[in-house]
Amino acid sequence: MEDKDIVKLYWDRNERAISETSAKYGQYCTHIAMNILNNRQDAEECVNDTYVNSWNTMPPHKPALLSAFLGKIVRNLSFNKYRHEHRLKRGGYEISLILDELNEIVSDKESIEDNLIGEEMTKAISKFIKTLPDEKRYIFIRRYWYSDSIKAIADKCGHTENSVSVELSRIRKKLSDHLKKGGYDI
Repeated sequence: MEDKDIVKLYWDRNERAISETSAKYGQYCTHIAMNILNNRQDAEECVNDTYVNSWNTMPPHKPALLSAFLGKIVRNLSFNKYRHEHRLKRGGYEISLILDELNEIVSDKESIEDNLIGEEMTKAISKFIKTLPDEKRYIFIRRYWYSDSIKAIADKCGHTENSVSVELSRIRKKLSDHLKKGGYDI
């Protein structure tokens, strides 16, 4: 089923919207949640909550790209779940490393999510990502959108883990410079 047809089901308040969303994007959402949470039960909970949030936000929202809309919801829910579960302890999951890496770029005056949600900063980051060559963009997105491990990215790209780590470090530095030039206090 096409995305526009699924969105129409939501707008028509047809409960089939949930099953169609699950059939088309269930694995996609689960992949994102699992990379962040590393726990099947928590990931499934976030994916189910994604469907509920989608139901509650359409209408009034009418996403042009349903996968990005769902991905954003499941990521936010998964990050919130992760923070809740790890409030008092520092977990050994990949997400701790990813958040540490992003802290190099974004100031700690506000939470990472608060800064990234800002519309202007989001546009600046998107503009930067579009300037990256395809492979660098792939590495960056796999790490910071899908929360893939460095090993998984290295395996997919045919590189060593060290070369992927170095490349991510260089990209973060360039992103930091780009945001500073744009007037962001980072």
